[in-house]
Amino acid sequence: MIATLEVKGKTVEVDDDGYLRNFDDWNEDIACALAEREGIEELTKDKVDILKFTRQYYRDYGSYPVFGVVCLNVNQPMDCVIEKFTDPVKSWKIAGIPNPGEETETFLKREIV
Repeated sequence: MIATLEVKGKTVEVDDDGYLRNFDDWNEDIACALAEREGIEELTKDKVDILKFTRQYYRDYGSYPVFGVVCLNVNQPMDCVIEKFTDPVKSWKIAGIPNPGEETETFLKREIV
Protein backbone atom coordinates (compact mmCIF):
# COMPACT_ATOMS: atom_id res chain seq x y z
CA MET A 1 0.00 0.00 0.00
CA ILE A 2 1.20 3.48 -0.82
CA ALA A 3 0.45 6.35 1.52
CA THR A 4 0.94 10.03 0.89
CA LEU A 5 2.36 12.80 2.97
CA GLU A 6 1.51 16.42 2.26
CA VAL A 7 3.94 19.11 3.35
CA LYS A 8 3.62 22.77 2.42
CA GLY A 9 1.55 21.99 -0.66
CA LYS A 10 3.78 19.18 -1.89
CA THR A 11 2.45 15.62 -1.84
CA VAL A 12 4.93 12.75 -1.68
CA GLU A 13 4.47 9.01 -1.54
CA VAL A 14 5.77 6.83 1.27
CA ASP A 15 5.75 3.05 1.52
CA ASP A 16 4.12 1.00 4.28
CA ASP A 17 7.18 1.49 6.49
CA GLY A 18 7.24 5.27 6.02
CA TYR A 19 10.16 5.49 3.56
CA LEU A 20 9.95 7.94 0.67
CA ARG A 21 9.21 6.15 -2.58
CA ASN A 22 11.11 8.76 -4.63
CA PHE A 23 14.59 9.81 -3.45
CA ASP A 24 14.29 13.17 -5.23
CA ASP A 25 11.13 14.18 -3.34
CA TRP A 26 13.24 14.94 -0.25
CA ASN A 27 13.83 18.40 1.15
CA GLU A 28 14.22 19.71 4.69
CA ASP A 29 10.47 20.30 5.08
CA ILE A 30 9.78 16.69 4.08
CA ALA A 31 12.51 15.59 6.49
CA CYS A 32 10.80 17.48 9.32
CA ALA A 33 7.50 15.75 8.56
CA LEU A 34 9.19 12.34 8.40
CA ALA A 35 11.00 13.06 11.67
CA GLU A 36 7.75 13.98 13.36
CA ARG A 37 6.24 10.67 12.21
CA GLU A 38 9.23 8.93 13.80
CA GLY A 39 8.82 10.75 17.10
CA ILE A 40 11.74 13.13 16.62
CA GLU A 41 10.52 16.58 17.49
CA GLU A 42 13.26 18.84 16.17
CA LEU A 43 15.78 18.57 13.37
CA THR A 44 18.75 20.50 14.68
CA LYS A 45 21.64 21.58 12.46
CA ASP A 46 23.65 18.55 13.66
CA LYS A 47 20.81 16.20 12.66
CA VAL A 48 20.36 17.87 9.29
CA ASP A 49 24.11 17.58 8.66
CA ILE A 50 23.86 13.83 9.30
CA LEU A 51 20.87 13.52 6.96
CA LYS A 52 22.51 15.49 4.17
CA PHE A 53 25.74 13.52 4.38
CA THR A 54 23.80 10.24 4.40
CA ARG A 55 21.87 11.29 1.30
CA GLN A 56 24.99 12.40 -0.54
CA TYR A 57 26.80 9.18 0.35
CA TYR A 58 23.87 7.13 -0.89
CA ARG A 59 23.68 9.19 -4.09
CA ASP A 60 27.44 8.78 -4.71
CA TYR A 61 27.88 5.12 -3.77
CA GLY A 62 24.42 3.55 -3.92
CA SER A 63 24.76 2.14 -0.43
CA TYR A 64 24.12 3.05 3.16
CA PRO A 65 27.11 4.61 4.94
CA VAL A 66 28.71 3.08 8.01
CA PHE A 67 27.61 5.15 10.97
CA GLY A 68 31.14 6.02 12.08
CA VAL A 69 31.89 7.35 8.58
CA VAL A 70 28.88 9.63 8.82
CA CYS A 71 29.97 11.02 12.18
CA LEU A 72 33.56 11.48 11.07
CA ASN A 73 32.50 13.39 7.97
CA VAL A 74 30.12 15.71 9.81
CA ASN A 75 32.64 16.36 12.59
CA GLN A 76 30.56 14.83 15.36
CA PRO A 77 31.27 12.15 18.00
CA MET A 78 31.57 8.59 16.63
CA ASP A 79 28.14 7.59 17.96
CA CYS A 80 26.36 10.67 16.61
CA VAL A 81 23.79 8.80 14.53
CA ILE A 82 22.58 6.73 17.48
CA GLU A 83 22.87 9.69 19.84
CA LYS A 84 20.80 12.00 17.63
CA PHE A 85 18.28 9.52 16.18
CA THR A 86 18.26 6.64 18.74
CA ASP A 87 17.72 4.14 15.94
CA PRO A 88 19.95 4.56 12.86
CA VAL A 89 17.21 3.18 10.63
CA LYS A 90 15.19 6.28 11.54
CA SER A 91 18.00 8.45 10.20
CA TRP A 92 17.81 6.64 6.85
CA LYS A 93 14.06 7.02 6.72
CA ILE A 94 14.20 10.73 7.57
CA ALA A 95 17.04 11.20 5.05
CA GLY A 96 14.67 9.94 2.37
CA ILE A 97 16.83 7.07 1.19
CA PRO A 98 15.22 3.82 0.04
CA ASN A 99 13.84 1.19 2.35
CA PRO A 100 16.73 -1.18 3.18
CA GLY A 101 14.34 -4.07 3.73
CA GLU A 102 13.36 -6.00 6.81
CA GLU A 103 16.49 -8.16 6.92
CA THR A 104 18.81 -5.15 7.07
CA GLU A 105 16.68 -3.39 9.66
CA THR A 106 16.63 -6.49 11.88
CA PHE A 107 20.42 -6.88 11.60
CA LEU A 108 21.02 -3.23 12.49
CA LYS A 109 18.72 -3.31 15.48
CA ARG A 110 20.65 -6.28 16.87
CA GLU A 111 23.96 -4.51 16.30
CA ILE A 112 23.04 -1.36 18.24
CA VAL A 113 21.57 -3.06 21.31
